[in-house]
Amino acid sequence: MGILSRASYVLRSKVNGLLNRAEDPNETLDYSYEQMRDELQQVKRGIADLTTQKKRLEIQKRRLEENVDKHNRQARQAVEQDRDDLARKALEKKKQKMTQIEELETQIADLQDTQDQLVEKKDTLQSRIEEFRTKKETMKARYNAAEASSRVSEAMTGVGENMEDLSRSIERAEERTEDMEARAEAMNELEETGAFDSPLSDKDDIDRELEELSTDSEVEAELETLRAEMGKESAEPDAEADSEPVDVEVSGTDEEVEAELEELKDEES
Repeated sequence: MGILSRASYVLRSKVNGLLNRAEDPNETLDYSYEQMRDELQQVKRGIADLTTQKKRLEIQKRRLEENVDKHNRQARQAVEQDRDDLARKALEKKKQKMTQIEELETQIADLQDTQDQLVEKKDTLQSRIEEFRTKKETMKARYNAAEASSRVSEAMTGVGENMEDLSRSIERAEERTEDMEARAEAMNELEETGAFDSPLSDKDDIDRELEELSTDSEVEAELETLRAEMGKESAEPDAEADSEPVDVEVSGTDEEVEAELEELKDEES
């Protein structure tokens, strides 16, 4: 097999494969049915044309038969008047008309035979069309049922093209959701630790430290209350707490800070 032959074979195979995938049995069956109906219509038109031609010949035959009767009367009249020459001419015309009538009868008989054959073929074709129509509807119903069953099976097993796209979409959505959840948790953690300040909050580092000290004091007070209720002694102060206080020289800046703290405490009270 040459290169061109192999290329042609491969091309026909590819085209045939594409046509098989694109072919819809429902459309193919309907198209075949319409083709058969068109052929039936052509046969009917052929029968109608043939019958029309036969009727024309029959009309022409009746006219010739009328002429034969006419020439026969003319010949009798000529004989009565002793005009054998006229009678001879009338009989000659009668003979010509008789010959034409015989030819027309042969043509009419042939047309009738052809018409009978076409009518028989038409009846056979019509029966086949009705039979094909029944089979066509049955095949279409079977194909539609099989197609629906296949789609349901593909949907249930997840092997269909749409289900594959849907699965990939779900996977991408899950990945993006997990990323967003992780990012939200990270931002919350950073905000709680104070690494990021909230743009809606006016608190600074000093406010957050004071809040933590206040929270610790509340916890210690609640702990002492629980110890007292349960008859436990208070925890001994640390050795560092018993040590003598160290005098620390307070600068003017520290005095200002202390004054501001006292003002904040007065405002909170």
